Amino acid sequence: MKKENLLIGAHAFVKGGCASAVYTSDKLGFTAMQLFTKNNNRWAAPALKDSEIEEFRNALSNSNIKFVVSHDSYLINLCAVNPEILEKSRLAFIDELTRCELLGIPYLNFHPGSHGSQGEDEGIRLIIESLNLAHEATKDYITGSMLELTAGQGTAIGYSFEHLKRIIDGVDDKSRMSVCIDTAHAFAAGYNIKDLAAYEKVISDFDNIIGLERLKCFHMNDSKKELGTRVDRHDHIGKGFIGLEGFSNIMNDKRLESIPKILETPKEPDQKEDLMNIKVLLSLIK
Repeated sequence: MKKENLLIGAHAFVKGGCASAVYTSDKLGFTAMQLFTKNNNRWAAPALKDSEIEEFRNALSNSNIKFVVSHDSYLINLCAVNPEILEKSRLAFIDELTRCELLGIPYLNFHPGSHGSQGEDEGIRLIIESLNLAHEATKDYITGSMLELTAGQGTAIGYSFEHLKRIIDGVDDKSRMSVCIDTAHAFAAGYNIKDLAAYEKVISDFDNIIGLERLKCFHMNDSKKELGTRVDRHDHIGKGFIGLEGFSNIMNDKRLESIPKILETPKEPDQKEDLMNIKVLLSLIK
């Protein structure tokens, strides 16, 4: 695996406009990045100005960044029990897709949702309904919906490959569906990516159930919690229970060579921790 061909980076802070995330990421030497296109803890956001859109697109085209994904707001729950929250979530998701489309971001990454007291079957049904409504409202968009594998904390849906497959199978426009594997989530959900033999089975199972062609991104996070605990807590690479062995498996897997790898590990505003974690990941390549 050639290090210079890797798409690797981190979630970038946005300071006074989306373009700032590009400037920071490019300065740090990233070739892939993730960002929020709005405040991630608020429902509403001011519409993007033409000048903001132009600056972001120009900054991106003049950078060395080859892959960009946006993460949606943490408030969005596409299978919420409360009808008012469900409606707000659907409208907010459509708005996030629109913001991505305007900025030229091809993927909107999201956690499928938490079913509350409804049960997983009803939760999955509502997520499918929400995605079909959102895609219908954004019919001509290039931006797709990227399902993120979850840790399964609480009543979260999406902690198994089978959950993600059921959602994709139910969505009308499957061409807009892709998947992101968060390593901390996967490990907490019970997928042992640390042990090489078990890791091989995890990747094989993903390919058989969903298909590696739908895997468009990794969130590279170590886990502060042990295998199968269903608790979502991120740690620095090699400092958690996945350890360097698990990340070595991913970094040396030729099947995954071209898939972007993005950090969501703890950091300060200068993102020096991201550089530290990327250095560790690159050191694992044999």
